[in-house]
Parts: sequence; structure tokens; C-alpha cells
Amino acid sequence: MIPHFTDHAANERTFLAWVRTGLAIVAFGFVIERLNLFITAIADTARNESDRRVWLHRLTTPLGRYDGLALIVVGIALMVIAGIRYARTAREIDDPEPRMTSDVRTQVALSAILALLAAAFSVYLVVA
Repeated sequence: MIPHFTDHAANERTFLAWVRTGLAIVAFGFVIERLNLFITAIADTARNESDRRVWLHRLTTPLGRYDGLALIVVGIALMVIAGIRYARTAREIDDPEPRMTSDVRTQVALSAILALLAAAFSVYLVVA
């Protein structure tokens, strides 16, 4: 039996949950990027010239152009940080010297960034 097997298994489950969340965020960002391109293509074909300019101007705001890309970057960063945290926790589990728990600043910062991105996208959907 592997020493501290249950701790290592819990660490791996946590890592996989973070990776799954990161992949979901990346996929959602990709969908938003494709949706923005699709809406722009529809606007080009469905509106007359003056209405099209107004509608396209609303869609090409910085939030409309970079919201999906921001989610993709945050998802990738989340997976990288999860990998680093997984390796660090695995070393700490095997270390015979007891340690204090690691601080949670990174997790709080990532959660705050995700909450801000979700709020910004929600406002964009309501306004546009």
C-alpha cells in the first residue's frame, strides 16, 4: 500500500476537479468567441446600412471583442495553477515534517477574477 494513499487520492481528485472547471471555462470562452463572430455575420446580412452600423458598434465594444478570449486565458491559468498546486501538495503530503496550511490568496484572486468576468459578461448581455 502507498503511504498516505487517501491523502494523495484526495489531492488528485481536487486537481482533476480544478482541471475540469478550467476546461469548462475555456470551452465557454470559445463558445462566446464563436457566438460573437456568428452575430457579426448575421448583422452583416440582415440589417440595412444605418441599422447595421449601430448594431455592429454595440457588438464591437472591447467587452464584445475580448470577453471570450479573457475566459479562455483565465481557464488556462486555472489549469496551470491547479497543476502547480497539485505538485506542491503531493510533496507536502510526503514530507514527514508537519506544515501549516498554505494560504488561499491565489484561489481568492482567481475566484474574484472569474466573478468579475461573469458580472461583466452579464452586464454586456443585458446592455447589448
